[in-house]
Amino acid sequence: MNALMVLGGVALAGFVLYRNFWRAILCLAPSTMSVEIEDPPDRIELPLELSAVAKQLEALGFAPIGSRREKPRFGPASLAYDYANAQDKVFATLSVGRDGKPHLYFLTAFSGGGFVITANYRRPAKEIPGHYLAGSLDDFPPERVYKAHLKRIESLPASGEYTQDGRLGAAQAWVAGPGRSELRQQNLAALVWTAGTLGIVAAAVFGKR
Repeated sequence: MNALMVLGGVALAGFVLYRNFWRAILCLAPSTMSVEIEDPPDRIELPLELSAVAKQLEALGFAPIGSRREKPRFGPASLAYDYANAQDKVFATLSVGRDGKPHLYFLTAFSGGGFVITANYRRPAKEIPGHYLAGSLDDFPPERVYKAHLKRIESLPASGEYTQDGRLGAAQAWVAGPGRSELRQQNLAALVWTAGTLGIVAAAVFGKR
């Protein structure tokens, strides 16, 4: 019986660490998130779940500019599909969320390294006056979210190139800048689970000595 309990405990600890360790690393060191170009616009293979939203973006004046690969250290990679409306100076990014639903957010970079982000799914709301403004309209249609985003940026000096390279640069700048606190917040629970699990394992191993 004791052997079975030990094996069960080891299996449970392994499962918890498998699910949370890489997120704990991302919480402690957000800069370990790797962001790279995946495919140019003419080679994008858009998931079926995103096709309807992609058509709505094109109706709003957006054109595809390529896809990005985002990979935390020790964690699984995910793909983001980028669009741009150069006239309005707005990027749009599509991805499939953990819930299997389309996730969309609009991003505008402005002078001084600032960003405005408006999403159609729940994400942390944060404002640093003159530097960063992030929020969401959960489950609203793309057109409504876009109108809200345009209103938020109308008085800001947008900057940058609205190309695939420009989008990559914006993503990397976000990870190195205001995105650090958001990544920490998103993955804090995983850090707690990882620390707690390692503490229990350490107590079980060294407590018998």
